[in-house]
Amino acid sequence: MRAIVMTEHGGPDVLRLTEVPDPQPGPGEVVIELAAAGVNFKDVYERQGVYPKETPAVPGAEGAGRVTAVGDGVTDVRVGDVVASAELRGAYGELAVAPADRVVPVPDGVAPDLAAAVLLQGLTAHYLTHSTYEVKPGDTALVHAAAGGMGLLLTQMIKLRGGRVIGTVSTDEKEKLARDAGADEVLRYDGFAEEVRSRTGGVPVVYDGVGKTTFDGSLASLRPRGLLALYGAASGPVPPVDPQRLNAGGSLFLTRPTLVHYVATREELLWRADDLFGWIASGELSVHVGGRYPLADAGRAHEDLEARRTTGKLLLVP
Repeated sequence: MRAIVMTEHGGPDVLRLTEVPDPQPGPGEVVIELAAAGVNFKDVYERQGVYPKETPAVPGAEGAGRVTAVGDGVTDVRVGDVVASAELRGAYGELAVAPADRVVPVPDGVAPDLAAAVLLQGLTAHYLTHSTYEVKPGDTALVHAAAGGMGLLLTQMIKLRGGRVIGTVSTDEKEKLARDAGADEVLRYDGFAEEVRSRTGGVPVVYDGVGKTTFDGSLASLRPRGLLALYGAASGPVPPVDPQRLNAGGSLFLTRPTLVHYVATREELLWRADDLFGWIASGELSVHVGGRYPLADAGRAHEDLEARRTTGKLLLVP
């Protein structure tokens, strides 16, 4: 099969299209012929070496498609099923392997490429709004990068739960996308904390996937006992934080959540995925695909993502 192979850590040029042997399922595993694979910042961090990943390797963990083979002991997934997973081994290829208990069924009302585009970020947005901070009717949330793939999903889920959204964006085009997704107010990044406090007196929750450049302002945007959910670091890692800052800011809460701890059981994974695909099938949640790239252009997809030239979700199509 064709796959992108990363033989070393480095820039986007280390992602090279190569012929590799077809993967075979081990016990408890399935092989999926991919309709599309999601491109995520996690892939960028692994390519750079920020997140540990041994080389050579086929990058990528998110995708959807049809099951072509199952390993010993697999009873709940059959050949021919359309499934999605955010825990694939080598999603940047025509075929990928996943643990059978980490795949979710894709219903008829959801196209496989949309399932690939939404699963990782959708599950993340679900746990952030339903578990990390359970948004309640009338809550106002600050959502950074509100026109990105995560920001658009967070905005819609907050609105589904009866909340209000203040979003940050960098351009007029991105402001329109954020407003179309339901954002009540949209700000530029410069001086956002002062604007948030002047309009609200401080918000109960900030969802921050930007990191280094927004962190101080995110803390300053919170009301007493507010929560900062720092779920990513698109602008770089946040320097060490003195816990006394949380006291001084009003007994604030700071968490650095990650998806694996919020889909720890299959029941929890299926709950979140069923909600997600149900909203898509009913039209309550829309998925914005910002770009589809041939497999050979994986490096260009990474370049565009890192340069923040994109909106919505990027896909690789084998």
